[in-house]
Amino acid sequence: MTGTLINSATIILGTILGLLFGTKLPERARESVLSVLGVFTLAIGINLFMQGTSFEGENVLLPLVSLLIGALLGEWWRVEHRLERIGAALEQRFARGGRGAEQGTRFIRGFVSASLLFCVGPMTILGSIQDGLTGNYELLAIKAVLDGFASLALASSFGIGVLFSVLVVLLYQGGLSLAAAQLQSLFSPLMVAEISVVGGVLLLSLAISTLLRLKPIRTANLLPAILIVPLLVLIVEQMGF
Repeated sequence: MTGTLINSATIILGTILGLLFGTKLPERARESVLSVLGVFTLAIGINLFMQGTSFEGENVLLPLVSLLIGALLGEWWRVEHRLERIGAALEQRFARGGRGAEQGTRFIRGFVSASLLFCVGPMTILGSIQDGLTGNYELLAIKAVLDGFASLALASSFGIGVLFSVLVVLLYQGGLSLAAAQLQSLFSPLMVAEISVVGGVLLLSLAISTLLRLKPIRTANLLPAILIVPLLVLIVEQMGF
């Protein structure tokens, strides 16, 4: 939960700054911050990958197979497309209303847009699981900085509604971390190591595609790999390999 609490704090701070100072932050400054976060996320991804592969008994083929199967399943299920459609449908649903309801609509749009932005994505799921399983909240700390700047921009456009998205972050992101912590006893050290390897690759993909915008990658479609890799490890352990 530590990462979620940090994340919530930065959203609150960013919203307050957005309400007070609006859009005074120059676009070039925002781009520079995003680039720094992209490079830093790359470094974290490499470090996570190296930590996992250094574990005794780790087999790098298992994460590779998991990522390949996960990519196929993600493309089949169209995970990223479905997430985008959910966001678009909710935003369209709450964007309706006449002029008399303009202020209420603005509040709701701010709340819904911020909640979706902060809760839908690979970094949220991976970071929450990592925080719950290992207590390592580095990824959620990076997300916290991103969300802080995003909440500043959103609050300048939609107002106080952005602040209430913190409740969704606490329930959803915190719930994922708590669930992962409860399942921790079911995961062997090797499973955690292999999940770290997969997580490192997902972070690299996220940094390249979303933060640095070097190449479009449907990172969300790789998320099934997080569920597949512990199953493969279980199979290998049961077979005595």
